[in-house]
Amino acid sequence: MMFYTAAVVFTLVVILLVNMFRILREYERGVVFFLGRFYRVKGPGLVILIPFVQQMVKVDLRTIVLDVPSQDLITRDNVSVKVNAVVYFRVVDPQMAINNVESYFEATSQLAQTTLRSVLGQHELDELLAERDKLNRDLQGILDQQTDDWGIKVANVEVKHVDLENSMVRALAQQAEAERNRRAKVIHATGELEASTKLMEAANVLNLAPNAIQLRYMQTLTEIANERSQTIVFPIPVDLIDALTKRHNAAPNTDPNASPDAATTTPQKTPQNKGESNQDPKEKL
Repeated sequence: MMFYTAAVVFTLVVILLVNMFRILREYERGVVFFLGRFYRVKGPGLVILIPFVQQMVKVDLRTIVLDVPSQDLITRDNVSVKVNAVVYFRVVDPQMAINNVESYFEATSQLAQTTLRSVLGQHELDELLAERDKLNRDLQGILDQQTDDWGIKVANVEVKHVDLENSMVRALAQQAEAERNRRAKVIHATGELEASTKLMEAANVLNLAPNAIQLRYMQTLTEIANERSQTIVFPIPVDLIDALTKRHNAAPNTDPNASPDAATTTPQKTPQNKGESNQDPKEKL
């Protein structure tokens, strides 16, 4: 009997010692309750508890990575998309994290899902795709404000993927192609405008020195000859053609086969007496 009694006493002592001494790591804190009431926060290191009187709940202070599952939402421009995100948060006040909320991890997860749908639904699709940083800051600020009473600090929120339907992907591709075509036309028109301005300036410079155009012709012929082409186009000044045309129009007609009407008309003799011009020759005889 003595042996069994000693064994029982030794077992109880071991159980008491196990429940009495706790070791907390550097990133852990212990929320201690005394007869059900909050007593204090202990740790890290060795923590001594009174068995059956004091209870302790461990809290991890490291940053927790919460993967928010894909959420179906409709943007402000009535586009249906699926969005998922990741939330980085940590416990800064163990007392509030244990006493103010049943499960701070589950509460933060549900709040992140709801906030993700409500905030992103207020923006258009273009903003959702192009302004990720601004949306991340808005989500982080809203979550951090609402989890402040739970002793939770939301460090960062990142929107990971925005999944679109195939029809919407094709529509965005057509829009992007049209935008590129518009930019190409604008750039081409701008180049034509700049080229016309430079050509006008070059024409003004060449107009100041008429011999400069001849040098330009010779330079063009040199460039054509270097290309080893069998066809050479020789530019003729328009002023030369105009001069030849005017000289041809001003020259008299010297063709011997030309009709008398084309030559200079000779003056006809006018009758001296009006009556003689109307008299028959037979009557004179």
